[in-house]
Amino acid sequence: MGSAEPVHYKVAEAARLTGVSPSTLRLWEVQGLIVPGRSGTGHRQYSAEDVARLKRIAWYRTERGLNPAAIRVALEVEDGGDGPAFTGEGDAPQGVGRKLRSLRHAAGKTQEQVAGAVGIATSVLSTFERTSRGVTFRVLHDLADYYGTTVSKLSGEQEERHRSLVRAGEWQLWPETSPGVTVQVLADGRNMMDCHRFVLAPGASSDGEYRHDGEEFVHVLSGGVELVLDGQEFHDLGPGDSLYFASCRRHAWRNRHDGETVLIWINTPPTF
Repeated sequence: MGSAEPVHYKVAEAARLTGVSPSTLRLWEVQGLIVPGRSGTGHRQYSAEDVARLKRIAWYRTERGLNPAAIRVALEVEDGGDGPAFTGEGDAPQGVGRKLRSLRHAAGKTQEQVAGAVGIATSVLSTFERTSRGVTFRVLHDLADYYGTTVSKLSGEQEERHRSLVRAGEWQLWPETSPGVTVQVLADGRNMMDCHRFVLAPGASSDGEYRHDGEEFVHVLSGGVELVLDGQEFHDLGPGDSLYFASCRRHAWRNRHDGETVLIWINTPPTF
């Protein structure tokens, strides 16, 4: 027998179950506390998981007296994360996992359907949507590709910013979704190139091949990385080495150095 269809609640139903007004739910959505799905006609749909989250939000607000930013931090810690990474004053950005969850709801897909299409366990996708952690670099790319978007967009890299100069150490960071992979943004805003500084822990890898449109350039600053093209062309790159290749070629990589490896990685156009 097939699995039961997930239950969805309309705004009024979710508000009644939570003990607040529908306008309060809409306000919490604007504040980034909840991201309900959408029906094919654009109406909000709240899952049972959403309702449980709404009840936690209501408790933190009434019993603890927390403001929206503090509630977000409390929920992130409660869900098993270390709390969202604040990039400045004001509210924290929406997590990558919850963005993908919103895209899944908008597409009318179940976690089982998406996980099967991408080739991961449903439990892995469920954890990632909840905590924005626990998937490999290749899986993150495949999830973005499944929804017709890019990792850069999901990470907030292409949002409007006004810095023409980025000083050393002042880089915006991608959310740390992939174990051992830190991605630092070297050029802000919507540009013709994605310019990144990759910091790879020992053993960190893409966990398989991926490809997309465009061209890319890799330059090793320190350490060493193995980069494989089309499953048969192997390149061991050390400090000072560079590689330029078409992004449509299947590519995979791994830090084979026994220490940290640091790379400059440029994609053009920004299709990753």
